[in-house]
Amino acid sequence: MKLFFQALAKLLGGMAAIALLLFLPAGTYKYPNGLLFCALLFIPMLFVGTVLFVKDKQLLSKRLNSKEKEGTQKVVVLISAVEFVGCFISAGFDFRCGWTHVPKAVVIIAAVLFFCAYLLYAEVMRENAYLSRTVEVQENQKVVSTGLYGIVRHPMYAATLLLFTMMPIVLGSWVALAFMIPLPFILAKRIHNEEKVLKTGLDGYEEYMKKVKYRMIPFIW
Repeated sequence: MKLFFQALAKLLGGMAAIALLLFLPAGTYKYPNGLLFCALLFIPMLFVGTVLFVKDKQLLSKRLNSKEKEGTQKVVVLISAVEFVGCFISAGFDFRCGWTHVPKAVVIIAAVLFFCAYLLYAEVMRENAYLSRTVEVQENQKVVSTGLYGIVRHPMYAATLLLFTMMPIVLGSWVALAFMIPLPFILAKRIHNEEKVLKTGLDGYEEYMKKVKYRMIPFIW
């Protein structure tokens, strides 16, 4: 029950925070793109959380733990938080003031890609039982090298990049998209630090790096 209430508190807290950051600057709850984004974000999140609570409480517990121990990662998380707050607030003001307009067809494509990123996210969780929101080497952890991990070393970050890049487009704001420009560099910084930790503490990870060349984007990086 403690895990259930912890997960519920995280979900409700996230919904409240994003609602304030989006709809308060928008000046109304009648912000169609904001409502669409909330549905795309929280309905799959509720579904995945429910599945994990029923089938893998340990993984759910690890996903709820977001307290970083690495100094570099704390800085990365802080910069990311500022970036996302700026994205949401600017999208709300963009809707209120009418600064930019994203065509409906582009919003629909972005929404589909956003949902596909969620499916990739779910597949990564299915493949990797050691998945954690913090950079760490867990007890008895083994290198996962099959499925998506056979294509890139960090498929979770690949899904995250797609998910968060589509987010401001779903919100209908080119202004908000500008806040996501630093995201690939932030993820790259996190990956470099994470791989340093994994090479040192996880047996077989250095060999895995030689086998799978690309970190996040196939044939690019």
